[in-house]
Amino acid sequence: MSNTILNIKVIVGSVREGRFADKASAWIAEELKKQPNVSIEILDLKDYEMPFFNEAVSPSYKTEPYKNEAVARFTSKIAEGDAFVVVSPEYNHSTTGVLKNAFDWVYQEWNNKPIGFVSYGSVGGARAVEHLRLIAVELQMAPIRNAVHIPGEQYFPVLFGKADAKEMFTNMQKSADGMISQLLWWTKALKVARG
Repeated sequence: MSNTILNIKVIVGSVREGRFADKASAWIAEELKKQPNVSIEILDLKDYEMPFFNEAVSPSYKTEPYKNEAVARFTSKIAEGDAFVVVSPEYNHSTTGVLKNAFDWVYQEWNNKPIGFVSYGSVGGARAVEHLRLIAVELQMAPIRNAVHIPGEQYFPVLFGKADAKEMFTNMQKSADGMISQLLWWTKALKVARG
């Protein structure tokens, strides 16, 4: 197992103009790449224009892939993953609609895999992460405890070009290290269990 490559997908959970999610996703992907035996891919929801979930059959009961091309591509990427890190802002004490919709289109491909979170916003996006953990449990995932929470007073200056992103992310290093450590432990354990 020591030389097995772990396939980790980083999901960019916002599609809005001028978003911060792409910066945070690029940073956490680079941190993950420092780990041995991992393969990292960023899945940007801007590249997967999925309609609102509208199928007659729930993903947990589907027996063949959905026909929508973007959904099929996204589902295939989720199937490849051994673990996930979701980067999400907090909107109205929860996550984004586009991210929730992406979760809703997939089921079996999420099952028995760990998921970690990088969030930002009021109280560091903690309420968005709590909702995402509930969703993950329903999808039979293993949400890990440690997360990276970036408070607004730290990311707003970066977003508007008034502060250095590198310095801000340096301040998040301890949180990132803790999250990555837990994520890798669960990824290895669940990959063996799935096998």
